[in-house]
Amino acid sequence: MRKLSKRQGGKWAAKAYKKLLQQHCHQDWWPADSRFEVMVGAILTQNTAWTNVEKAINNLKASNYLFADVIADAKHESIAELIRPSGYFNVKSNRLKKFCEWYVEKGEYPRLRYWSTAKLRQELIGIYGVGHETADDILLYAFNRPVFVIDSYTRRIFSRLGVIVGTEPYDELRVLFESQLPNKQKLFGEYHALVVRHGKHVCKPKPNCKNCGLDSICKFNDKHA
Repeated sequence: MRKLSKRQGGKWAAKAYKKLLQQHCHQDWWPADSRFEVMVGAILTQNTAWTNVEKAINNLKASNYLFADVIADAKHESIAELIRPSGYFNVKSNRLKKFCEWYVEKGEYPRLRYWSTAKLRQELIGIYGVGHETADDILLYAFNRPVFVIDSYTRRIFSRLGVIVGTEPYDELRVLFESQLPNKQKLFGEYHALVVRHGKHVCKPKPNCKNCGLDSICKFNDKHA
């Protein structure tokens, strides 16, 4: 990985953010009507498109199941059928129930909002099926904590830019990005949304470099010209 000082990295990170924002505009993430819906969406979006998550969440809403205590007490088969559009519905049903059982036991948002970010992350990662990325999605968008989410799009885009290798441990990359940017939840949320947008529509496995707002600071073309 290229060795960057925090000052150098901060300038570079801010430049990349500015270019992404210029190309895609504000994304206004996370799309949800409540904090709990954000949490459910973060779990269901694993390995599936967001359009499928929306269908699953709408099913839960229509059946009056979009409540932590209801999901925690519901039968596995009932939840699995409602979230079927999200894919891997049997696995995700178990994950969702385990999360809701924990959430209810800990007092839900009214109590959890007073926990430190470090304690919340540790507890979330300890729940069955909740990995680092899902935990940080929940922290960032449901609890409004300033954490930078690392996903596959982040690794692809920034490795092509020449800033990271892309295979570093999750927390190493998270801390790197957090150290290079102002510690602001709205900035981290917007940055992550822009990265997802760019990774889905521009910097795909086969990149569309001609339409990339990051092209002027990207090292990918230098290696693949």
